[in-house]
Formats: sequence, C-alpha cells, structure tokens
Amino acid sequence: MTQSTPAIVILGQGSLATARRIQQVFPAAQIHGLAGRVEGADCTYQEFGATLRALYQQDTPIIALCAAGIVIRTLAPLLLEKGAEPAVLAVAEDGSAVVPLLGGLGGVNVMAREIAAGLQVAAAITTSGELRFGTCLLNPPSGYALGDLELGKRFVSDLLAGHNVRIEGAAPWLDQAQLPEDPQAQRSIHVGSAAREASASELLIYPRSVAVAVSADTADLASAVRSALQQAQIAGQSLACLLASETQMASPLLREAALELGVPLRFVAAQRDLETLARVAVPAATVVAGHGVAIAVAEQPLDVSSLGRPRGRLAVIGLGPGAAELMVPAVKAELARATDVLGYETYVRMAGPFRDDQVQHCTDNREEMQRARHAFRLAAEGRSVIVVSSGDPGVFAMAAAVLEALHESTDPAWHSVDLEILPGVSASLATAAQAGAPLGHDFCVMSLSDNLKPWSIIEKRLDLAAEADLALAFYNPISRARPWQLGRALEIVAQHRTPETPVVLGRDIGRPGQTLRTTTLGALTPEQVDMRTMVLIGSSTTCTFPRGDGGVWVYTPRWYGEKPGA
Repeated sequence: MTQSTPAIVILGQGSLATARRIQQVFPAAQIHGLAGRVEGADCTYQEFGATLRALYQQDTPIIALCAAGIVIRTLAPLLLEKGAEPAVLAVAEDGSAVVPLLGGLGGVNVMAREIAAGLQVAAAITTSGELRFGTCLLNPPSGYALGDLELGKRFVSDLLAGHNVRIEGAAPWLDQAQLPEDPQAQRSIHVGSAAREASASELLIYPRSVAVAVSADTADLASAVRSALQQAQIAGQSLACLLASETQMASPLLREAALELGVPLRFVAAQRDLETLARVAVPAATVVAGHGVAIAVAEQPLDVSSLGRPRGRLAVIGLGPGAAELMVPAVKAELARATDVLGYETYVRMAGPFRDDQVQHCTDNREEMQRARHAFRLAAEGRSVIVVSSGDPGVFAMAAAVLEALHESTDPAWHSVDLEILPGVSASLATAAQAGAPLGHDFCVMSLSDNLKPWSIIEKRLDLAAEADLALAFYNPISRARPWQLGRALEIVAQHRTPETPVVLGRDIGRPGQTLRTTTLGALTPEQVDMRTMVLIGSSTTCTFPRGDGGVWVYTPRWYGEKPGA
C-alpha cells in the first residue's frame, strides 16, 4: 500500500538533528516544530494534540519524535474503530528507537524499517502476524496487491489460531516466509492475475503483471480498460500500467485515465496498432486485443520502469527567499521526485540536500537560456527535471526563460514535456511581510538592471510608476557594474514623493544574517544598498508607527484618498 508523504513532528530543539536524518529517508516530508521551542523546522504548530489529531484525520502518516505514550494518549479518542488508518510511529529524540504504533495494514512496519536503517538502529516490530510469519500478508511488497482487506484480516487471524495453509501460484517473497504450510490445508493463498470470487478460506494476492495498451481516441478510456479486463476475466488489481504511443504523450485524456485507474502511464515508439504496441513493450507476455485496447499479461510482476518511458516532466520552482519554512510544500514534493536539478549553483545548494541518485547541473547565473534548453533536452528523454529559482520563478527569474526556450523550439518532444511552474515567496513579498505591509495597496515591481532592457525604458517606467503614486519594489538595485543607476532612480522617484516617504531595505531576508532597516526617501543613499538588498519605497499614503520591540511597522492602507468614515 502506497503511503502519502509523512509529517515529522517534534517538540523540542534537541530532536531537530534526528528529524533531519529521517527527512533524508523521506525527502518530501516536512518537519513540524512546536512554536517557541524549535527553530529551523520547515513549519511550526501551536498545540501538539490538535496538530497530531488533524494530521491523523487527514490520513497523513505521522513520525513523532517523542515518547510513545504521548502519541497514544493524544490519538486515543480517534481510535474507537480499527479500519484503514495512516501509519503512526514514535521515534526516540536521539534516534535510538523506532516504534510503529498504528497502520500495520498500511505499511507502518516498512516505514519503521526504512527509518531504522537510516538511523542505524533496529525497528521495534510488534505486529503478531509479521513476527510469526516473517512477512505482513496484508501488505504485500511492491509488485503485488491484496484482494480483500477485511477477508484478509480474518484469514491471518485463522493462521495465527493454528490453521495451516497451502500456496497456489508463484510469489518468491512467500517462499521466504515462515508459514504453516500443508498441501492438504483447507485454507489457501492464491497468487494470480485471473479474477476470482472472494472467499473466507482463500487469501487472494494479485501480481501486478498486466499492462494495457490504449489510445487517446478511445471514448471513456478508464471504463473501457475496466470492461476489457472484466471481459478477459483479469482482476483489476493486477493492472500495472497503461501503455500508449509516444505521439500521444501530451494527451490529457491518457493522463486522466491513468490517474483514475491509479497506475503509471508509459509511452512506446509509435506502432501500427495497439496489439503490436503491447507486444513491443512486453515481449514475453500473452496479448489479448479487443474493445479498443490490447491487454498484455506477463507471468511475473512487471518492472514498469523498464517498459517504454514516462512522459518527461519539467518543473520550474521557486525556493522562496531562502528559509526552509517559506518554501511551499508543492516545491518540496517536486524536489523529492526530481531526477535532475538545474540552476545557478548558489540556488541549487539552497534546494538541497539531495539523494545520491539526483543529478545536479550547476551553471553560471548568466546562462539562463542555455540552462532552459538543457532542461528540455533532459525532460524530453523522460526524466523528471527541476529548474531552480530563488523567490518566485515568474518574478525576474527562470520561468520566462524556460517558456521562451519552448516558444522558440519546433521540437515536438519538447512540446510534449509535462511543464509546470510552481510559485515561491518572492523577495519583495518576504521583505514586505517582515516590515508589515508596505505593499498593502497597488504597487509596482521593477528590476533596475539594464542587462536585458535599455536604461531609457527603466527611467520612463520609474517616472510613470512614481507619478501614479504606486508603492515601488526594486530588484537588482545596484552593482559594481552599475554604481550610479540607483542614485538616478531615487532622483526620479523624488520628483513625485516627499523626503519623508518611508523606505524599507531588506537584505538577505529569509537567509542567515538577514537585516531589515526602515528609513526615508530623503535619507536613503546608494551606499546603503547592495545587489542583495530589496528596496521598497512607499506611496503617498504609506505609514509608519513604533513596534513593541523597538522597531517600526510600515504599511500602506488599503484605502486611497480620504480615509473611509473620516
């Protein structure tokens, strides 16, 4: 049974190092730290009990770094009925013990062993069936599917009570189990792809040994696949994947059908018909064609990764300003699934750590178009590729370069890539949030770099935006090659603003050593700014007032002109 991404929940700072080691086993997992006690977690929570219960009710696997008793007492009100449940584990703060508590039917013991291997300790497996037989019959390994969970529970209970069992069909993993086998036993474990009626005396386990070749032209594709399997008397649980021609790689109908059926989608070089396609993809299989599909039935579970290739994926992601807790969960999940990561070396390092099998392609920050084309070449080979930006990829970053590279390309393989842009917290918004809400009304975001646009255009836009009384956010405000341009920009803005206009300077916000300063337009000089500084200049309505900690709050009211109700 496939588990969703787990949540790692910690109560104190002393658990963080162990949590990070567990995160290496589950890279997409977020570390939830108790607010006020934990610094450096991916996200924070206010109340342990409410958080744990909410995760459990959302069917999220839980890895709690605390005493098992705390977890048990917290979740006890939700455990009145035992049924499908997420995996729940308690791990000692120092990583010395891994105890699976709940989810024995859903892979908790597998998770426990994976975590224990990562921590170099032994998992405390207590499930009676697994201890007795050396395997969990109700949670078959990858490549196999259980027929009926409820009947399976009773079946295992009977074996634990002393009944013998005979095995019908081939399943090498069962050969390693310590089952009470007897060729004459009334109870049997049947392993095969044929559809069978469920019985209390029989445990049905289906090898995922069936691939179905389909076409995007087939109406109601998922239903057609189910009907074809039923007609061929093949169990739906044995379906391992859908096969299709590479020429239909971008079809949303194929993608939706695969999602509905819960199987991967693989693509094969174009063939004359579906039956030929199925035979090419699964050479040793028996192929049954009809009803708009072709069914390939192999003798053993299929290694789906060796059949054709997947649709390549290219995700352009935003890391946010740098702090792990400001990276959106969708980006974390994308980083975990990637085979290749491309980007400016500084940003690639910020996106890590990476697994040994993930390839990093680091380039100079000025090689954006070459990087984008390289990303498409990799994705067109069927790889899962990420192009990394800091902040938001659509704000003076890599999303535009990637789309430009695709726009210029006539390669159909590039246009078949599954392209997605995933947002991030931009530097302007991160700085504004630290200061309060200086961008709380209409605002303009500009880059002062003239590398890709003439300075005359920058001056014109500055003048118009300042005249329109928009709050301003300046990216790339100054550099050694452009030491004079910020001063000129401030001169232009000063033609439309008073010297008292609030200005926020945020340097490396979201990264170690971040600084935040509030000044005024009249007091601001270029010497106070460098390339890593975000400059926010208020509008005529932007206000400041003292913070309780001695700092200054800055905000631009949502109203304009005369205050409502004044």
